[in-house]
Amino acid sequence: MDADADAPLVRRTDEDRIAVLTLDSPANRNALSRRLLADLGARLQEAAVDESLHGVLLRSSHRVFSAGADLKEAATVDMTESARAIVEVQRRIAALPVPVVARVDGPARAGGLGLVAAADIVVCRDDVTFALTEVRLGLAAATISIPLRHRLTPRSAADWFLTGRPFSAQEARQHGLVTHVADEVGMDAAVAAVLDDLRAGARQGLTAAKQILTADLLAAFARDGEEMARMSGELFHSELARERMAAALRR
Repeated sequence: MDADADAPLVRRTDEDRIAVLTLDSPANRNALSRRLLADLGARLQEAAVDESLHGVLLRSSHRVFSAGADLKEAATVDMTESARAIVEVQRRIAALPVPVVARVDGPARAGGLGLVAAADIVVCRDDVTFALTEVRLGLAAATISIPLRHRLTPRSAADWFLTGRPFSAQEARQHGLVTHVADEVGMDAAVAAVLDDLRAGARQGLTAAKQILTADLLAAFARDGEEMARMSGELFHSELARERMAAALRR
């Protein structure tokens, strides 16, 4: 039990100039706990200064990519600080010198979509579903709105932010959240093809291209990050949200 408590929630392995970062918190379905965010932030910082890399692959060790905020933890911690940590992790993904590829083999909910949206390229299984469920708890997709609004059309953002409904991998691709969709059998080959293309690029070219592509997103993090974190914290600490989160945990 103590060993499990000390085990990292994000593991790094290297595969020919690609750092593979694996979210490994199955007990809470990779919820964005403070500990997971700290581990992921540390791995991203290591990758940021590793000049041997041509890319980073972000994936999960199990079928759920991320369940979003850790609702159990939200009842006991300062969620404004947690929201700031989510903003910072997303910003680090965007600011990483080399491309970040997200491999999504299972569902992503709420805050988990922020990790997907912050990535540069997303390869998704065709049976995966997404949902921005915050509104159903009296919350809003505040901190993750920064990368999501960078990727999505305004109409799709309004639909998903306001309804909280699940949407498919195909719909996510159509509206800019996902890059490639593959079936279960084809996922390994689809991801490998993207990574091989990154390996074929010169690192100098990759870093310059990424700077061009992420300049507006990084400016949005600098401009809106603190405001969104404060809004998120206020909503999480509201009486209505606490009641609805408690009810969700009882189900």
